Amino acid sequence: MTKQTPEQPFDMFIIGGGINGCGIARDAAGRGLSVALAEKDDLAQATSSASTKLFHGGLRYLEYFEFRLVREALIERENLLVAMPHISWPMRFVLPYHPDMRFESETPTSKLLSTVMPWTKGQRPGWLLRLGLFMYDHLGGREILPGTKTLDLRQAKEGKPLKDKFETAYEYSDCWVEDSRLVVLNARDAADRGAKIMTRTKVASATSSNGIWTVTTQDQLTGETTDFQAKLLINAAGPWVENIIHDVADMRTNEGIRLVRGSHIVTKKLFDHDKSYFFQGEDGRIIFAIPYEEDYTLIGTTDADHADISDPPVCTPEEQEYLCNFASNYFKTPISSDDIIWTYSGVRPLYDDNASSSTAATREYVLKLNESADAPALNIFGGKITTYRRLAESAIAKCAHFFPHIKEEWTKRVPLPGGDFPHDGRDELIKQLMTSSPFLTEKTARRLIKAYGTDALKIFADVASENQAGEHFGHGIYACELDWVIEKEWVRTADDYLWRRTKMGLRTNTTETEKLARYIEARQTGDPA
Repeated sequence: MTKQTPEQPFDMFIIGGGINGCGIARDAAGRGLSVALAEKDDLAQATSSASTKLFHGGLRYLEYFEFRLVREALIERENLLVAMPHISWPMRFVLPYHPDMRFESETPTSKLLSTVMPWTKGQRPGWLLRLGLFMYDHLGGREILPGTKTLDLRQAKEGKPLKDKFETAYEYSDCWVEDSRLVVLNARDAADRGAKIMTRTKVASATSSNGIWTVTTQDQLTGETTDFQAKLLINAAGPWVENIIHDVADMRTNEGIRLVRGSHIVTKKLFDHDKSYFFQGEDGRIIFAIPYEEDYTLIGTTDADHADISDPPVCTPEEQEYLCNFASNYFKTPISSDDIIWTYSGVRPLYDDNASSSTAATREYVLKLNESADAPALNIFGGKITTYRRLAESAIAKCAHFFPHIKEEWTKRVPLPGGDFPHDGRDELIKQLMTSSPFLTEKTARRLIKAYGTDALKIFADVASENQAGEHFGHGIYACELDWVIEKEWVRTADDYLWRRTKMGLRTNTTETEKLARYIEARQTGDPA
């Protein structure tokens, strides 16, 4: 039996709990619209938790003349830094210059350069890299992030892990972000502003009649179905956007996506400083090697076409070997599969622009308003995590004429939950938390502030001793933190907490994981843990 919701029709119903869907939900709710969002799994369970964890302009996109995209992303870096100083922070990137490297693949820039200067064919000359970095520094303007400088790798600490043949590097700025927490905090802010956020809720069908969508959802845990009504349907299903168009909502459109798999490996810590490396490969691709979770190094990403979204993306043995060999071309100490601690992979739903390769496919987002049905629908193709807020603004602008009383844009530099402190104020918060809860180690306090910001002080309010924090699950995980994420962040399973609200799954063993899972399950049923 299908349950009928008693509410008036929502202004919009959003399909998809990734960064695009949750970003739009937050923006729309803050403008006074009534919003419902359904995600078939956990928030950020797919693409939005499988990124390289960067707010960046996309330095390599300059080679494809995607200046508008790069400019928008560069401007957004600092807007986002201000709004979420707990989960995002500045990071310096070291790009070693490889004067003898020749590239097999061609970009629009290399084709133009080889025509004008044939002797440069297959190369990225040093002056070209400096020009690109000059543009990168100035296209979007900078208030917080420092500009590019040149490093002598023979003298600098950043040169010690690298092979001796690398003598010069260029150091520039981008930003780190905890991607899955970004999604959850957008969803939380949306809910605080009145949005209805439903996880583990699959959209079974969507039909339109007389200007209204009827959306039938199914609870993935109970099997219960519910009908919702909405004036506007927003399809933010990411890699499943075409499935929603054709199989769920039966819309007519010629637009499509190109599924591109990006895989990463996490190894033991490979170097002792806090800067990242930007490596160029002879195949024309680039990878990053990034300090990760204090004790590890993150290396990625690959670009490979992914034929079928029904096949879960995994970092294949071939991709693992590729990333190990790629990084080993730069590091003195070779990297092998034995060094790999963890791998992850996600599918990017890029707009299908008929590019010749997955690497060349556009990273621009495309918004298509479909009015072929009895009620309007907006389909979202592509997008970058860095420009999610601008995508949300653009999506709502495209639909604003349906809602005469909609409020103005508001999200620029407005803090996400826990982000109401200066971008350089994290250390002070860590001290406050350790003072109020002195049993916490510095490492645990730092993790908590980076995850929850000022909300960490609320989680541990009046918790002056370890006994008051509740059961300890190892590695600084206490029951009071789990209670918070269950109540406020839609945690339903151990994986939700260990791999998407945090990355503590890197540290917990099987016994600890099972103990944590039992606690979370007991909280779902209301049974005593």
